[in-house]
Amino acid sequence: MKNFFYIVIIFFYIHALAANEVKIIYKIENEIITNIDIKNEFMYLSALNNGLQDLDEEKIFNISRDSIIKEKIKKIEILKNFKNLDVNNDYLNKVIKNIYLQLELKSFDEFNNYLDGYGLTLSDIEKKISIDALWNQLIIKKYSSKIDVNIDKIENELDSIDRVIIKSYFLSEIVFEIKNKEEIEKIYSEIKKSINEKGFENTASIYSIADSAKVGGSIGWVIDQSLNKNIRDSIASLKVGDITKPFIIPGGVFFLKINDIKEEKKEIDRELELLDAINFEKDKQLNQYSKIYFNKIKKNLELNE
Repeated sequence: MKNFFYIVIIFFYIHALAANEVKIIYKIENEIITNIDIKNEFMYLSALNNGLQDLDEEKIFNISRDSIIKEKIKKIEILKNFKNLDVNNDYLNKVIKNIYLQLELKSFDEFNNYLDGYGLTLSDIEKKISIDALWNQLIIKKYSSKIDVNIDKIENELDSIDRVIIKSYFLSEIVFEIKNKEEIEKIYSEIKKSINEKGFENTASIYSIADSAKVGGSIGWVIDQSLNKNIRDSIASLKVGDITKPFIIPGGVFFLKINDIKEEKKEIDRELELLDAINFEKDKQLNQYSKIYFNKIKKNLELNE
């Protein structure tokens, strides 16, 4: 870990971003982005997705730069709507635990040692979690009244299924923007080529506009009945490692990768399945509004180099 950290430092020296000399690279309103910010962002993204180190230097820099710019823009908008960046400690601990479990680590102490190998601390991670959490709160506050979930339709789909085998998928996603429908197949083919050459996780970091890009596109385990029928039908015949066709959504296009599949025999909790399906649909719509709102505020901010 330590050797890799020093390699990254050398990389930033090569790009005149020396770690021992703070330089302002960008300014957005009252927020500045320095060479250290970009370096630390890469360390953070690498801690979540080790495969990033396999990309070429230009892509590494671009991914890190774009990620920290996105975070700063969110922070600016958050502070226009909230007094500070404080978030409940219980929530922070819950999210941190989810992160280190996905990394196959067993405790906060083990995660802290892991972060140390990247020159990071738990405090660094908490700041990023806080910004993401408050951004989500802001989106809910602004768009919750526009969320439209057809509960009757979901209930009817659940009621039509009589089973004790629960099927779940471990999914990852890539969400990309298009100017018109004619671009879909071209960009989709380009992304699939990148997946073959660089792997899905790194390709998600390069192309995906979703927040999940930070963790290589991973969205975790999802019960099949939580997915809408169109997606569920699309992945039903797929195997582990396969990717779906592209789906058009407001603000872009997305497709999924099947990382793993499991089936469990257990009693069905209809209320819980209904709640999961409703929450999944709400989250999907809120994510769409999040991208729309972010692009809107980004246009009104001036990025100075």
